[in-house]
This record gives sequence, structure tokens and C-alpha cells, in this order.
Amino acid sequence: MKTRGALLWEPGTRSGWSVEEIELDPPKEHEALIKLAASGVCHSDDHLDTGDIPLPWAPVLGGHEGAGVVEEVGPGVTAVKPGDHVVLSFLPSCGRCRMCVKGKSNMCELGAGVLAGVAPDGTHRVHARGQGVGCMSYLGTFAPYVVAPLDAVIPIPEDMPLDKAALIGCGVPTGWGSSVYAAEIELGDTVVVVGTGGVGMNAVQGARHKGARNVVAVDPAPFKREKAVEFGATHVAKDYEEAGQIVESLTNGQGADRVIITVGVVTGDLMNPAQEMTRRGGTMVLTGAAPVLQRDVPFDLFTFAMSGKRLQGSLYGTTTSRTDVPLLADLYLRGELKLDELITRTYSWTTSTRPSGTCTTARTCVA
Repeated sequence: MKTRGALLWEPGTRSGWSVEEIELDPPKEHEALIKLAASGVCHSDDHLDTGDIPLPWAPVLGGHEGAGVVEEVGPGVTAVKPGDHVVLSFLPSCGRCRMCVKGKSNMCELGAGVLAGVAPDGTHRVHARGQGVGCMSYLGTFAPYVVAPLDAVIPIPEDMPLDKAALIGCGVPTGWGSSVYAAEIELGDTVVVVGTGGVGMNAVQGARHKGARNVVAVDPAPFKREKAVEFGATHVAKDYEEAGQIVESLTNGQGADRVIITVGVVTGDLMNPAQEMTRRGGTMVLTGAAPVLQRDVPFDLFTFAMSGKRLQGSLYGTTTSRTDVPLLADLYLRGELKLDELITRTYSWTTSTRPSGTCTTARTCVA
């Protein structure tokens, strides 16, 4: 099949995306061809362009947030059929490896290879200019069609709007799960969310769902602070200093129970101020991509150790996509999860040379 896609030919150089003709192979065993209705532009896609996530290979077909309808299935596939509505998970899970059977499918061995530049079987499904093209997260949703491994294909109800469903393939569960699972928020907690883009805004929602008494959203952008209140924040601050004053007042100087860092690019100087705002025995959650070569992080290790605090990294919000994606869809359909409010602008292939999309508060896009 010939179609069009957005490619990076020189990752890490800020050269930008090239929308051009690509050729897509038919699905093989354990794969399905999906006709996309919507595709998100996550900040991680931009990291490929800037080099914050380095790639030793090129070209890459971007995109790892998508939702659509199954068009064709590979030989022997019975798990899904043509006509099924599905969300594509940016981290596939095999359900069989040690991490999957322990209930930690976000750490699946299959998911560890999503930046390898080839499909799980070591070959390419996409070709351009006479050569193989690597797909972001085995997917490459910056195109109208995707050949995806079944381990990344999650059926959803047909009444779930597909343009909203695209958001629950990555950004929404990553933020929501950072609060619900990684931070282990308890009823009545005071929670600080640092950075309220697409991921952070959903960390605010997750904190609200877990019953946090106070949710302090920290962001330098006035628009995002305003939106954070709409998503459940009880207080907002423009920086750490202002947030620290709010937390001190709310907790009688004890500090926040949980501090969740969800900024777009995590730099070392963000860590110690977060620790200073965390109470004794509290938890810090780091959800965000840092420059891969960053090693120097000024950090008060003595205070951290002596105060019994915990630093928790979180990939994909520590969610289990096979169960949490349908759960999030159900919460949306019941009016308990905000997705429409994340979208501020839409783009289409026919009206723009950009990857098809809808801009969210993280300045990302879905088609």
C-alpha cells in the first residue's frame, strides 16, 4: 500500500519532519492493519527531532499515539477482526514475560525494543526512497494507516470517539497513572504536579480521582495554570518558590505528601527543589524524558536518606495498558475523565502539511 507519512531523515538535528510518500507492507502473523482516525503528537516525538532521545538509525516514521478501525488482519489472527475499534498502545505488552505476569506490563521485554528501528521480528513494515523505515514504538502513527503488532492493539467500545481515544494511547495514562499508581496517592493527600502539559494535566486528573485533598499545579504558562483548575487543581503556582509557599501554608510546614514531576524535558536542577517540598516519608515521582547524556544532578542526598523519602521513576504511568486503556475509555464515557478539554485545535492531512492532529494543552496534536 502506498500512502503518506511524516519522516525524520536526520534525527537529533532539529531538521523537522518531511511529509512524503511511503510504502506499507501488509500485516504478517500477529499483526493488524489499522486505518487511523486520529494520531497524537507526543512530546517524545519532538525529542527524536531535538536529540533528547537519540536514535542511532534513520529514517524514522514518527507517531505513537493513535486510534482507528481494524482494516485487515494477518494470517491466523483472531484477537481482533476488521471493523473493530482500537487504541494503539505505545508500549506493547506480550503478556508472557516475567514483568507481564507480575502485573508490570509497562516494563514488558517486548516494549524494551520500541526504539530499535525495526518491527519485533527484526524487519521493516514501512519503506521510503527505496529503503526500510523505522517506526516509532513499532507503530508510526504519523500516517493514515499503521501495521501494528497485536501486542499494541487494544479494542475499545464503538461509542468511544476515536479522536479522543487517540489520547489514551500514551499521554493520558502516563500522567493519570503517575498519580494513581506510581505516586500511590492516598485520600486527603496534598499533591504537587510540576509541569501541566498533556501528561501533567492528566496527573492532576489522577490525583483528583484518588481523593487528594489539595492538588497544586505548577507551570510558568498562565494558560496552563488556568486549565489546571478546570482539570481538578485546587491551587496553582508559576514556579517552585510560589508552590513552596502554598504547600507550607496548606501543610503547616510539613510538606507535600507526593510531588510528581511531569515537565517536557527534565533537567537536573528540577530535582532538589522538588525534594525540599516533599514531607518526611513522602514520595517524589519522576515522569518525563531527560537528556540521555545528562549525569549531573545537584541533590541533597543526606536529607533525602535521613527523611525516608522515596524517588519513583514511572514509565507509561506504571499502567497496564490492556486493562487501563479500556478503563480510561469507560471513565470518559461516564463523564468522569476529561478528554475533550485537552484538545484546543485540530489539523487534517488535507488542510495542512503538518502531521494530522489536534493540539492539546501540551501543544501536541491528534488528527
